[in-house]
Amino acid sequence: MNLPDFSANNVALIGAGLSVILACIGSARGVGMVGEAAAGVVTEDPTKFGKALLLQALPGTQGIYGFITAFIVILKLNVLAGDPVILTDAQGWYIFCACISIAFVGLFSALYQARVACAGVNILAKRPDQFIKGVISSALVETYAIFSLLVSLLMILSLKI
Repeated sequence: MNLPDFSANNVALIGAGLSVILACIGSARGVGMVGEAAAGVVTEDPTKFGKALLLQALPGTQGIYGFITAFIVILKLNVLAGDPVILTDAQGWYIFCACISIAFVGLFSALYQARVACAGVNILAKRPDQFIKGVISSALVETYAIFSLLVSLLMILSLKI
């Protein structure tokens, strides 16, 4: 039985994979939660579909952030060119840790943002003229995902290989 080779490059790529997987799980769950809430509002008043769709899309950005982080790691390691750089153990774990930031913050911020966006759907249902307050409240949760994305990218891009 051959055990997988846990080289430093693989550790870095596992981090990249986790950044996509966890952030996308949070986004998928968040978009689904808001979609369920929005379905009731749109059923009652189909003209609110566009505004409900905006609220539903907000938790989806964390998945994009996870994807961007993983893509930057893949480019940094030169994997697509077929001639990957060889990392030291410290560099592999450094990239892994950089990816973990957006992985976990992306997961949880998408879920929390979805809860706020669901409240925004309630605002849309009861006070459509105040709908933008729900969007702003939901966008505030997004701020922490953006901070996490920036930390991940700054760490990865500042690494000298």
